[in-house]
Amino acid sequence: MLVKVFGSAIFGVEATTITVEVNIDKGIGYHLVGLPDNAIRESSYRISAALNNTNYKLPGKKITINMAPADLRKEGSAYDLTLAIGILAASNQIKATHIERFIIMGELSLDGSLQPIKGSLPIAIKALEEGFEGFILPKANAKEAAIVSGLKVFGVENIEEVIRFFNGETLLTPTVINTRETFFKELENPEFDFADVKGQESVKRAMEIAAAGGHNIILIGPPGSGKTMLSKRLPSILPPMTLQEALETTKIHSVIGKIKDSGLMSQRPFRSPHHTISDVALVGGGQYPQPGEISLSHNGVLFLDELPEFKRTVLEVMRQPLEDREVTISRAKFTVTYPSSFMLVASMNPSPSGYFNDPSSPVTSSPAEMQRYLSKISGPLLDRIDIHIEVTPVPFNKLSEESTSESSNTIRKRVIEARKIQMKRFNSLKKVHYNAQMNVKHIRAFCKLTNESKMLLKSAMERLSLSARAYDRILKVARTIADLDNSLEINTSHISEAIQYRSLDREGWLG
Repeated sequence: MLVKVFGSAIFGVEATTITVEVNIDKGIGYHLVGLPDNAIRESSYRISAALNNTNYKLPGKKITINMAPADLRKEGSAYDLTLAIGILAASNQIKATHIERFIIMGELSLDGSLQPIKGSLPIAIKALEEGFEGFILPKANAKEAAIVSGLKVFGVENIEEVIRFFNGETLLTPTVINTRETFFKELENPEFDFADVKGQESVKRAMEIAAAGGHNIILIGPPGSGKTMLSKRLPSILPPMTLQEALETTKIHSVIGKIKDSGLMSQRPFRSPHHTISDVALVGGGQYPQPGEISLSHNGVLFLDELPEFKRTVLEVMRQPLEDREVTISRAKFTVTYPSSFMLVASMNPSPSGYFNDPSSPVTSSPAEMQRYLSKISGPLLDRIDIHIEVTPVPFNKLSEESTSESSNTIRKRVIEARKIQMKRFNSLKKVHYNAQMNVKHIRAFCKLTNESKMLLKSAMERLSLSARAYDRILKVARTIADLDNSLEINTSHISEAIQYRSLDREGWLG
């Protein structure tokens, strides 16, 4: 007897429906075709033990299983349940009357219980698109898949529940979650709050501007000046994710199996990879492509501590994703694209010893050593960082003050208001939602300068020897400062503040 059961495969962050055809005929043997990987080939042992332990059995006949489309590589252990149900249906151990209405996925344990799978959210989205009635999967993944409204999501603990359901002995209860209720939660008391930071008012202001416009930022200062402390507090002032952003972000994290019981992600991701990271781990890829750190920080923050310590090749592969806000990984047989629209926050010491520009410490590195250290970061990468801010150590009298600084929630309210202005401005544009995403054409349209502002920018570029690449960055940042001021025009005060945030563009910055 021939039976068709449906599963799903993940490519990039999208799912593709897989038809599992099970044919049982005279003879003996177990033949699995359709480009399965080793994990799928080994499934016969798990299925056999799971069925024996639940009082069912593998038929002693010739079992031929085809996973169509046959030229598409399938990987992972999530097809165990799909194959097992197909075998039971083809051998008449369960009824197969409405089996084709469901996507069935799950990894089997030897006792018949189900282990969690990866990518259940993209699979659920595809199942709804293709008109399936329901999705049967491990209970641990049910909340994640139930984000998709309009599809019945049945979370099950073991294969027996699925068998009884298809035999009409029991009904499965669909998992229902109120997406809006679970998603719209205010971040009342963030773990890392700007209220904990003493002094550093100018850096906090730069952080506020970066959050309001989605600008990349680099902090330059000696050890102990608070670079990492400030960077870790940036997510607490970012505006909440929109429902669309949350869905995109959850899909990426679902693909690597990081969601499970939590359902829809409501907090922006904050990723902080170690400087020993490889370029594949950062941008994604591998033999079976997986999203890298830049995609896992999509709609959130990627924090690179001690930037010059990262391998130059690793930093260079970020240049294109920073510009295009997506990364494309090409292999001989396929190409996958992962979204990577993130805020880059980097920190670095200004010299190998770390104490250059610190008035209280002697300079122990020569200018040549410092130049060599700074040259580890290429011009094209710095070109993509809008705000450069110098961080100086906090004096003792500031550290010992009893008064608390402005809280993250207060700063966040101003950031949200500025983002609302930007959303309204870019309402008619598909791929632009905040100032950092503007290209040259948008800058010309939305960053109009008064005559005084133009003159100030011209003289600053000449006097400070600012490079040409700094021009557009200054205009973008000035536009954000104007939005924080609720000003339609970019005036001289906005331009002058934006010019301050281009330290590394000034010629002779070391001397």
